[in-house]
Amino acid sequence: MSFFTLLWEGIQATSMIEWLAVVSTIIYVILAAKRFILCWLFAFIGSALFVYLCYIGDLYIESILQLFYVAMAIVGWISWNNSNSENHTIKTWRSKNHLINITLSGFAAFVVGFIFDKYTHQASPYLDAFTTCYSLSATYMVSRKIIGNWIYWVVIDLFSIYLYAQRDYYLTAVQYGLFTILAIYGFMEWKKEYKSQLTC
Repeated sequence: MSFFTLLWEGIQATSMIEWLAVVSTIIYVILAAKRFILCWLFAFIGSALFVYLCYIGDLYIESILQLFYVAMAIVGWISWNNSNSENHTIKTWRSKNHLINITLSGFAAFVVGFIFDKYTHQASPYLDAFTTCYSLSATYMVSRKIIGNWIYWVVIDLFSIYLYAQRDYYLTAVQYGLFTILAIYGFMEWKKEYKSQLTC
């Protein structure tokens, strides 16, 4: 049986909960790329549904990540809704900030992966820990409108395709393929806006 046949059969067998979760998170990413505050409502809905899906799929670390997304949806809404003009501008990080983030997130991923590998029957503990820990920092960057968040998401999304396909969440794997494309689009949109800020 070919990969695409397996993929199509997996999508056909997708539950309604997974469909709702996937559609909600796709809407979130599109609205976030356009910097519409309503993105955080769809982030909240999609993440809440993925908490359940990841838990029953033995992706416990990812389930915890989705809980964090639920909280960050609230934080993001409040941050973007703040009337302070600083919260409405797109910002960049210096190389030093990225180096610190990559190092700390990588260390955290190793520690979390080790713990879940040793003490649970977690599926793909190190890969799940990698996508989780880097997603935490990338989500924080989105809430603060740091343009570099989209580069992190490209890498995270590519690894997530494999992670979810491995657990037979084929629609979600396809979603992350779409997210990879949307992350590139989001980066270009935010970069264009950032350049326009510099000329004002």
